[in-house]
Parts: sequence; C-alpha cells; structure tokens
Amino acid sequence: MPPTPSTHPDVTHFAVDRLQVFIHPDRNAMGRAASEQAAQVLRAAIQAQGRARIIVASAPSQDELIAGLAVAPGIDWSRVTVFHMDEYVGLAASHSASFRHYQQQHLLAKVRPAAFHGIRGEAPDPAAECRRYAALLAAAPIDLVCLGIGENGHIAFNDPAVADFDDPQAVKIVELDAACRQQQVNDGCFADIGAVPRQAITLTCPALLSGRVLVGVVPGARKAAAVDSALCGAVGTACPATILRRHASATLHLDDAAAGLLRQRLAASQPSQAGRAR
Repeated sequence: MPPTPSTHPDVTHFAVDRLQVFIHPDRNAMGRAASEQAAQVLRAAIQAQGRARIIVASAPSQDELIAGLAVAPGIDWSRVTVFHMDEYVGLAASHSASFRHYQQQHLLAKVRPAAFHGIRGEAPDPAAECRRYAALLAAAPIDLVCLGIGENGHIAFNDPAVADFDDPQAVKIVELDAACRQQQVNDGCFADIGAVPRQAITLTCPALLSGRVLVGVVPGARKAAAVDSALCGAVGTACPATILRRHASATLHLDDAAAGLLRQRLAASQPSQAGRAR
C-alpha cells in the first residue's frame, strides 16, 4: 500500500518505494507538470555535458507531455539526440499507426534535434535491426526516458508474458498479447484488433531503466487498474510497470481518472485523509 500522502492545493504527492507519484486534477495539469520536469532534466544535462540523450514513448497518452516539452523554453534541441522505444514489425514510417509517424507528428515537426534514431519496423531482418538500434543506445548514457504504462501494465511493449527485468538484450522482437493489441484499438490507432500487428520491436526493461531520470505520464480511467497494480502490487513481471518502483530517480504523473482505484485505497487506508485526497 502507498504511504500517507502529503498534498498541496490540487496535487497529491506520495512515494511508493523509490517511485515519486503525483496525482493531478486533470490531464492537462498532469502533462504540464511532467513536461516541466522533463524539460528541467534536459536543460540540466545540456548545461552539464553539452548534450542530452532522450527516449520518448509514442502513444496518445503521451500527447500532453510531448506537446509541453516541444515548446519548453531554454532547450537547445540541436544538442539533443532522440530515440523512441518501440515499433511494429512490418510497418513503414509512413504508416499512420507507426510510432515513427507519431514522433514526426508530435515532436519532430516542432523541434530539430541533433538526431532522431527511428526503429525500422519494416527492416527485412528485424533481428539485425534490434542489434543496430541497441548499438546506437549503447553509444552513450541516456539522460531521460519519457514513458507511460499500458492497460496491461506494460512499459514499452514489454507485456507481462515477455517482460524480463534482467533481460540480457537491450532491444528485442516480441509477440504482443491480446490486451496490448486491444489497447491500440481503444486508443484509436487501428480500426479493429485484426488490423493490429502481432509482433513489435521493443526496448527491454533494462534498457528503459538505464535512463538516469524517468518521467512517466498515465491518464485516463482505462489505465486505473494498471496504475493500481503498478503501485500496490508485488514487484514482478505480472505487472511490468512495478519495476519503476526500483529506479533511483523515477516520477509518475497521473490524472485523477487514472488514479481512481488508487484514491479508493488511499481513502480506505487513511480515512482522515479522504477529503484531502479527492
């Protein structure tokens, strides 16, 4: 169970293990706070070392974070190298549901980074593409990872059946489970589950956790069960997002809808705080 929260105006803040959690009143407030934090990390990295490397998730849940980051003041994007964290096997960058297309629409159309390294989902040899991308990631430390949590508790495409907290690979090919594929339909990315690819290339859990700072955003009631499992369940691959609780510098920003079940737990365990935690 989460500890007793401390609150200020409209935000609830508490820690679960090492993970800092903030519950915001709405999705816009969540995205604004997360993007401000992410921007601060990038500015500090650039000031300290002259460059920054960032891994960015690609999903509608990330829209507000990325929009805020793209217009944040004081970021010299010419010193930032951008990676993303997954791509469907067989999809070209021009496909409207590809994650490279998402990055082009939401980030790259607004900023000009030093480089954007895309995962080539259409590569004729996906295993070789995994090795190529892993080598790019390994070239220097990652300063910031911006991520979300899936409806099945996944991070990137590390679904429960394929997640490995000690994965020897940094990038691998995975089979997507039914819940993950259905989420892509729920998000409006595909018309029906039959249209969702069955395989993807994903950064593994250790690759994501290698980032110096992790900033997560999770909006919406459809994510409430996953948030509850991630923060209140045992750390394990049944809910891959639980591993965020072990990272030395990770923050999770939630909107009120995503925190629905969590608030019920907080209210039940701390009756005197119930009014403050609404």
